[in-house]
Amino acid sequence: MSGHNKWSSIKHKKGAADAKRGKIFTKLIKEITIAAKDGGGDPDGNPRLKTAIQSAKGANMPQDNIVRAVKKGTGELEGVSYEEVTYEGYGPGGVAVMVDCTTDNKNRTVAEIRRIFSKSGGNMGESGCVNWMFDRKGQIIIEKEAITEEQIMDVALESGAEDVVDMEAVWEIRTEVADLYAVSTALTDAGFNIEESKLSRIPQNFVTVEGKTAEQVLRLIESLDDSDDVQDVYANYDIDFTKIIEEE
Repeated sequence: MSGHNKWSSIKHKKGAADAKRGKIFTKLIKEITIAAKDGGGDPDGNPRLKTAIQSAKGANMPQDNIVRAVKKGTGELEGVSYEEVTYEGYGPGGVAVMVDCTTDNKNRTVAEIRRIFSKSGGNMGESGCVNWMFDRKGQIIIEKEAITEEQIMDVALESGAEDVVDMEAVWEIRTEVADLYAVSTALTDAGFNIEESKLSRIPQNFVTVEGKTAEQVLRLIESLDDSDDVQDVYANYDIDFTKIIEEE
């Protein structure tokens, strides 16, 4: 299984600890706020907001937090004005890395991202340097629980999904960008509990890294993921995670 997919599984396992630090809620609130700002506060008429709220509910965010985030986005409540920006670069071993950020201060954010790349043995590059290596897709995460692959695939594929991927602890459903909302809605209507629904970047191919290089890559990804302004990190590494999974 690819490193990118394994990282998703590890992030799921460390999710509870991250939520305690407020990291997950902070990122979800930013996404809801921007979605409401760009497309309005009515989820039924704003697919991005709809999926952001689904993800927030999947993370057990209180309804009051969701409502406030929407109102800040629509201007009904005062709040910080965020903008979205993506940074690209290379990690150790030539691994391609993309970093989606939401920030109220681009100068602060770009300096922080460049520092993390440099400290972890990577290099931040120019816009477009690795973007061509990733496909933009819809990504839906559902906890496995007692759900079989057949149950998920019946609903997902019938509603327009491209693929269903076994991620050990969760199911990952991939869609075309335009189909994310429809597939998410179909899965919700069928009674599946969506943990996360968002637009993602899927690597077209992977770079195998091992030993010390693999450790450096993981440090880079985790450091970026823990940065306050970072929403998502994508990379095209392939690592043997057997030992890491056992230690988690």
